[in-house]
Amino acid sequence: MIFNYNKIKKNNSPYIIAEIGVNHECSIKKAKNLILLAKKGGAHAAKFQTYKAVTLAKLNSQAYWDTTKEKTKSQFELFSKFDRFNEKDYRILAKFCKKNKIDFLSTPFDLDSVKILNPLVPAFKISSSDITNFPLLDKIAKTKKPTLLSTGASTLEEIKNAVNILKKGSNKITVMHCILNYPTHDVDANLAMISSLKKEYPEYVIGYSDHTLPKNQMFNLTTAYILGAKVIEKHFTSNKKTKGNDHYHSMDKNDLKLLVNNLNRAKKIVGNFKKKTFLKSEFNSRKYARRSIVIKNNLKKGKIIKENDLITLRPSAGISANQWNKVIGKKTRKNLKANKSLSWKDLYI
Repeated sequence: MIFNYNKIKKNNSPYIIAEIGVNHECSIKKAKNLILLAKKGGAHAAKFQTYKAVTLAKLNSQAYWDTTKEKTKSQFELFSKFDRFNEKDYRILAKFCKKNKIDFLSTPFDLDSVKILNPLVPAFKISSSDITNFPLLDKIAKTKKPTLLSTGASTLEEIKNAVNILKKGSNKITVMHCILNYPTHDVDANLAMISSLKKEYPEYVIGYSDHTLPKNQMFNLTTAYILGAKVIEKHFTSNKKTKGNDHYHSMDKNDLKLLVNNLNRAKKIVGNFKKKTFLKSEFNSRKYARRSIVIKNNLKKGKIIKENDLITLRPSAGISANQWNKVIGKKTRKNLKANKSLSWKDLYI
């Protein structure tokens, strides 16, 4: 599947991104295995992160993650462990994704990474941490490709400013609700923000990038979809027990399969967001459970109808009960027997 913004926007099927990030630990073999697992699990895209530590963080940059799970105390030190992939490696992974019919995505964290990824990705994913990085946003906008903008730790004004830059290149923007905590506690997930973003940006696709722990039958992500997130992104690993980095809050293949199953069930339950009309399956209920206007007592021809001459009863076999006021005061064309469903042919109009 190639990322198709218009299709995602129009359809009610969620687009699922398995965020491998750097859980491959700079091994092409591990990265390929993760791609295959993501495909088998039902993801539409396998996403990576493209950066060099030297262009991402200062030497003494402080950690902002749970250091009981990932003990590295410096951003620079952590990022240096996983920045060894080069342009050739990303070409290999993009080609492997294409062969296995899953989209290749990667988040660029610097200008050179945008240049490397541009020929390889159908859209650019932007990290919450770079929502105020205007040079990077400008560079991405100039590619004129669709963008997926994560909004963790940001204000509505910051989101607006980023969107204004990105739409100069392409109006195919996905605004992703996100909480920039690793991990995010359920009470902080604030999924109601998805509904707020839908109201704020009705012209764009709304998505959700998740950092909660993969538990409770993937209920958080299912809820996000029900609230209107059409793009779902979550970190992905082959083994959640692997020490360090993003493994501990990632989903694995089994979690992903459960999520896909949940979303398919939710899709059937949610239906569509089009203007309300009744379903074909409701036709008989509409016909037999609604009321029509019925003659309460025998009426002679030429009788002026009054309210006490009528009653509303099921089924809806004659004039609908919503025409009650129009019927009152009309004259009968013929003798009418009690319990007859009234029709317009029975009246002088």
